Amino acid sequence: MIKRIIYLLSLAVILNACSTTKYVPEGEKLYTGGTVKVNDKNISKGDAKAISAEMKTLIRPKPNAKLLGMRIKLWLYYKTKARKGFIQKFLSKYGEPPVYVSQVDLAKNSEIMTNRLQNESYFQASVSGDTIGKKKTASAVFTALPGPSYTIRNVTFPSATDNNLDTAIKGTQAGTLLKAGDKYNLDVIKSERIRIDTRLKDEGFFFFAPEQLIVKVDSTVDTHKVDLLVKIKETTPERAREIYTIRNIYVYPNYNLRDTSLKLDQAKPYRWYNIVDPRNTARPYLFANTVLLHPNDAYSRTTHNNSLNRFINLGPYRYVKNRFEDVTPDSPKLDVYYFLTPYKRKSLQAEIIGRTTSANYTGTQINLSWKNRNAFKGGELLTVTLFGSTDVQIGGQNNGFNVFQYGVQTSLSWPRLITPWRVSSSNAYIPRTVLTLGYTSVVRQKLYSLNSFTGSFGYQFKTNQHKLHELNLLEATFVKPRNITDLYRDSISNSNNRNPSLKHVIDPQFTLGPSYAYTYDNTTEDYRTNSIFFRGKVSLSNNLYGLITGADTLAGKEKKLFGTIFNQYAKVESEIRFFHKLSVGSKIATRLLVGVGLPYGNSTILPYNQQFFIGGPNSLRGFRPRSIGPGTVDPTPLSGNSFIADQSGDIKLEANIEFRQKLFSIVYGALFADAGNIWNAKPHQPGGTFGPNFLSQLAVDAGAGLRFDATILVLRADLGFPLMRPYTPAGGTRSISPSFKNAILNIAIGYPF
Repeated sequence: MIKRIIYLLSLAVILNACSTTKYVPEGEKLYTGGTVKVNDKNISKGDAKAISAEMKTLIRPKPNAKLLGMRIKLWLYYKTKARKGFIQKFLSKYGEPPVYVSQVDLAKNSEIMTNRLQNESYFQASVSGDTIGKKKTASAVFTALPGPSYTIRNVTFPSATDNNLDTAIKGTQAGTLLKAGDKYNLDVIKSERIRIDTRLKDEGFFFFAPEQLIVKVDSTVDTHKVDLLVKIKETTPERAREIYTIRNIYVYPNYNLRDTSLKLDQAKPYRWYNIVDPRNTARPYLFANTVLLHPNDAYSRTTHNNSLNRFINLGPYRYVKNRFEDVTPDSPKLDVYYFLTPYKRKSLQAEIIGRTTSANYTGTQINLSWKNRNAFKGGELLTVTLFGSTDVQIGGQNNGFNVFQYGVQTSLSWPRLITPWRVSSSNAYIPRTVLTLGYTSVVRQKLYSLNSFTGSFGYQFKTNQHKLHELNLLEATFVKPRNITDLYRDSISNSNNRNPSLKHVIDPQFTLGPSYAYTYDNTTEDYRTNSIFFRGKVSLSNNLYGLITGADTLAGKEKKLFGTIFNQYAKVESEIRFFHKLSVGSKIATRLLVGVGLPYGNSTILPYNQQFFIGGPNSLRGFRPRSIGPGTVDPTPLSGNSFIADQSGDIKLEANIEFRQKLFSIVYGALFADAGNIWNAKPHQPGGTFGPNFLSQLAVDAGAGLRFDATILVLRADLGFPLMRPYTPAGGTRSISPSFKNAILNIAIGYPF
């Protein structure tokens, strides 16, 4: 069956573009599209080209789609019209019915184009249409006579008077979108009304609407110029002219749809708002960071929206419903109600994760998570996760050296900043304090076992939709080997071994210190031509304690904390991604990673869990994961070594560039190139230390890939070809021939960056 489908599709591709015309019935012609000619010598070539391109987008209907000049979808429609067999029925879903020239309404299309031109300053515009036919096909040709464009001469706003509404509108004039000298444009006028309404909503005009503004146009004032007068409609109701203030605020933390009574007699005041919670499901202070409106404040839509966003992201609540009630006695007042429907407080979730890597490892992880969404009635999220995972390799160089992990991770998140001083903010984002504790046991079969203990306490907060700050006042990691096999010990002590990092993997590790990370991300805004993602992080470990104790391992002054030798370092990481949209479905994506760790005092190398790695499906895709570096070190295992160690370093430099193009449906193609390497900050391996010739030590690869982007899930396949390795193997060269023999296939979920 598959062969038959491939045969039919191949046949479609080689068919002549005109082959579909033989199916066109008598008296009809296949519509091939429309063009727009601008026939006005007074219009500049640039304006004429822009008008022609814009008007062409308005022509309806669209002609049958083409691929490489062939109407394959139309051909499929004709060939599968009868839908007799299974294959025909399957292919019929991709067919497209013919579009005939008789379906093109010339008058209606001309009217739409004329209206658009008149709305864009060409008040005297006219458009006419005609068809040009051949034997079996025909096209539409429209001729546009735009006439002169009208520009804005003056813009007049209401004068500031005793009238609150006139004064408020006058106050918005500085930011107007209507500029003298610009072309008249109806869409800009509509946007200006919305802009003014947005400002007024933040100044208390609760019942005002954009439709209550009118912009009068006077085109008689000068040759091809207009004056604009912004004013309030006479029919605007009185309450739309009033500034409303807040009277009372009520919060219902345990609301459900069956509640029909407001139960105001059970309201308990707390600071500036009231809690209606007969079952005491939440502590009153929980909402101090979410109720941003205050009694006697003028209504502000921005403040109100920020409050709603905070309620939604608070954690315990599934739905948030809001209501304003006009309670005007002698002055305009509003009562505010927030109805919160909670999640189930406790939940248990099981999760199974499957993964694979180009190093031929196949992995599975099972997570069992218990959550309490309102642990102490203050919106606290308590999570306890038990997990176990396995990564195995069959038939590869690390066959038999499987990796097993199990452990527990706990976290407690408060929806506020717990600090000795009071911190307040009024944006749309809830700040959080997070405490985490965890234990992981890592077992690498036949080699070693490690116990890892982690903990942190810090803050997460956003200053706006793009900027995220993560400040950990304390991060602690303690890693200690549990079982080391003779095979691994022999590999470390083997005099022929060129990789002393094997010992570093099982060294005890103790880090203790703060960290700060900053993230800027506007890549979710699809309308941008250029978008950027940046993340920078600074980490410190035992810096002050190391200075106080005079730790200096090179001078024989190795110090301990809690009976354990501690790691001392400063580490900086940065990643920047830049995306440039070339057209719809086409973009250039780039990434630059720079990481520098400086061990000193009590350390001569970063602890293994803080070091950098390079290579793999999200890094250098022409090389296997963690197989490059440090520097010019050859990672190839020597005689007597039956496994490949992960290569690590204190310094990392990586750059990636990728061209992404939509091919069809959910399928995207990519061409990419990667370069990078890692190094040690201090001498540990010959050729592995960072130096002035670091650029000549970069590994380089290039390749192509496919992405199947179903929005909620992206499956990716990249074929990477190594071009340049950082080391020179015995009897070889740094350069590598780009052949399929050397290629690496990466199968992964999600984009590489």
